[in-house]
Amino acid sequence: MTKFKVYISDYDFPNIDIERSVLEPIGAEVIGLQCNTGENLAEEAKDADAILQQYAKIPRGTIEKLSRCKVIARYGIGTDIVDVEAAYAYGMVVTNVMDYCIEEVADHSISMAFTLIRAIPAYNQATHEGRWHWSDWYAPIHRMRDMTFGLVGFGRIAQNMARKLSVFGFNLVAFDPYVSESFMATCGVKKVDLDTLLSTSHIVDVMCPYTPETHHLINEEALRKMSRDAILINCARGKVVDNKALYKALTEKWIVAAGLDDTEEEPAKVKDWTPDMNPLFTLDNCIITPHSAYVSQASLDEARRTAAENVKAVLLGQTPPNLVKPKQPPVRETVRNG
Repeated sequence: MTKFKVYISDYDFPNIDIERSVLEPIGAEVIGLQCNTGENLAEEAKDADAILQQYAKIPRGTIEKLSRCKVIARYGIGTDIVDVEAAYAYGMVVTNVMDYCIEEVADHSISMAFTLIRAIPAYNQATHEGRWHWSDWYAPIHRMRDMTFGLVGFGRIAQNMARKLSVFGFNLVAFDPYVSESFMATCGVKKVDLDTLLSTSHIVDVMCPYTPETHHLINEEALRKMSRDAILINCARGKVVDNKALYKALTEKWIVAAGLDDTEEEPAKVKDWTPDMNPLFTLDNCIITPHSAYVSQASLDEARRTAAENVKAVLLGQTPPNLVKPKQPPVRETVRNG
């Protein structure tokens, strides 16, 4: 007997067997949609008791139409694509999956940095075109132990990176107004302000969350402060970096190269996306991966199972282990869900 209806707003994995294995035993019907933009989600999932969300945007206008919904469960860490305050105002809770991909994102970001430090994309292209000489790269290649690696943000992923990077002899610096100098020192990292990090780092690696305060944190002004032999890496949200400014910086050689795990328009959330929507895809000194830094089979399975367990807890009247709290105490706009 079906007690609950759980909709998956969108998903890019091959099936929804993991979610069903967690939720069907409590009487839930799990329904997979492919509404990755979030448009018409309220109509497609109007009788949802819960929504599992991958890429779909869920704003207030959608939330206010979900009259039965008790929980919106993110498959990932960030909650910028759901209006958390509105969810609580309408009697729902929001959950996420906090720890599932720390190793993967750290390793991906380091891999991007090392790939560009060693000019591997340029050398690979040159050899495939019949050129065989070390000078087929226009910028200096530094020894890693002579380089400064700057981390913008010093949360769990950046801390994981610092532990691994220290083995290679980098001078490690970080900017994070919410982390103490003393704690950073225990990780072998020197706390600096953002201007110092930008002007002194050979690698500027963005690892901060996306918030209104970090929107376009790396803008034209920031890029102009970086040295001409610097490399930018962003495995955080695409909108932390101003892509128009980055294109200008790369084409006018303010910096050497960039590695991005997502671009500003966030292609996974754009209907009928094509690379010509963003000129960064035309550059040979900008490597881009499809928001895949979090990916391993283990991390994907963990994220799906944890998100489903969060939903299960809420539907059974329990407190989920990964509750996302609103920034402001909720003011109920409608009495909902009993």
